[in-house]
Amino acid sequence: MKRVFVDAGAWYALVDKADINHRKATDYIRQNTLPLITTNFIFDEAITLLRSRHGWNIAKEFGLKLKDSSFVSLISVRDEDEDRAWEIFLRYKDQDFSYTDCTSFAVMERLKLDAAFSFDQHFKAMKFHVVPGL
Repeated sequence: MKRVFVDAGAWYALVDKADINHRKATDYIRQNTLPLITTNFIFDEAITLLRSRHGWNIAKEFGLKLKDSSFVSLISVRDEDEDRAWEIFLRYKDQDFSYTDCTSFAVMERLKLDAAFSFDQHFKAMKFHVVPGL
């Protein structure tokens, strides 16, 4: 089954109406029919960003919705994903990938996902298809 990986910036854009990508994000979510997948690392990034910019209640509401969603799979990054992430991090010293970016790439490789709902150029640099498009 085809699924789409979701990055923290896309989650954030869905919540923050003032975000430059909010409209693109909401339009994409409305028309998307593919199941979504995200990781505990991405969940951490999104919750932390929402709390720092919008407060605990907004972060809590987002977290509850995501955890209760039947359309989004929240998976944990495995030890082997972290090993692969470290390899990616070391290999691409010319890129400014965060370690979390690298764990996302590793999970996408393991699950054979080719598309990411993201506004981050890093996914494109790693040759993943980025939706809704940069």
